[in-house]
Amino acid sequence: MRRIFLVILILSLTCQPVQGKTIKWVDFQVPYESLKYAMDVDIQSFGEEKHLPWIQTLAVAGCRTGGKCQLSSVKKAVADLKTDRSAEELLGNLYQYYDYYSTSFQAVLGGLLGSFSIEVDGKQQPVYGLKAYSPIAAGYGYSHSDDFGNERTFGFKRKHLGHDMMGALGTPIVAVEGGVVEAIGWNRYGGWRIGIRSFDSRRYYYYAHLQKDTPFAKDLSQGDIVQPGDVIGYMGCSGYSDKENVNNIKTVHLHFGIQLIFEESQKECLSEIWIDPYDIVRLLHSHRSTVVPTDTGFVRKYPFQDLDVNPL
Repeated sequence: MRRIFLVILILSLTCQPVQGKTIKWVDFQVPYESLKYAMDVDIQSFGEEKHLPWIQTLAVAGCRTGGKCQLSSVKKAVADLKTDRSAEELLGNLYQYYDYYSTSFQAVLGGLLGSFSIEVDGKQQPVYGLKAYSPIAAGYGYSHSDDFGNERTFGFKRKHLGHDMMGALGTPIVAVEGGVVEAIGWNRYGGWRIGIRSFDSRRYYYYAHLQKDTPFAKDLSQGDIVQPGDVIGYMGCSGYSDKENVNNIKTVHLHFGIQLIFEESQKECLSEIWIDPYDIVRLLHSHRSTVVPTDTGFVRKYPFQDLDVNPL
């Protein structure tokens, strides 16, 4: 009961409507190099008189490039924003697109960067930086390529709306971002899968094809709250079956998807907004959660506290 109350409270506080018209589509094309540069500038300037948030930088570059945000455009946006001119002054007529890109990029990236604390040897170590984690735990290898949009045929012909990360059976899978477990169990396409909604309600993270027999972290249930880097499950090859607990996927891998939700009617419909996570996964590779074995599975080694949600 307490867990359900917390979920209702969080969603009631965070599911605020987006100002203006609801965004119907986002074609996220920001490359890794641009994401990293904008993020590094954000981190380096944090606490200074002229802080340059990466969402603002990318929104300015997005207005100028139609959302492609090549590295040269991001560097120019940073240089321009370091002056005393506002985004509106810098963009002129292009400023009419600023709200769209700012809102879209906030929806995609809003929970990845911020203030957090890691507990090491009983001491809290506050940090401002990348607080989201790679979905693959530290110490475990994987391979991947940009396969978003590739054809899939099981059930019906459709596009691949996620990113496949190939690794070893049983590799610990962790929560990229903190949020609420919105779905857990069997799906004929994804096999054993977990869906986690971010605290601001804008992102739905989908982890699929988890391990047969022991797919999930012990006692993980719908409605639970997880923190970035928490172990949530184990890599497998389940799915493509109406019968539960069947391995019909040829290659062991994690299917990782990110859905954007600007209003609840977009959650399950014919026009869902799924974005290509490839460059985000590349960015998150530098931040991986260290896990340790226990009698009941793996758990994270270092306790995490999101200081944007719960300040010290």
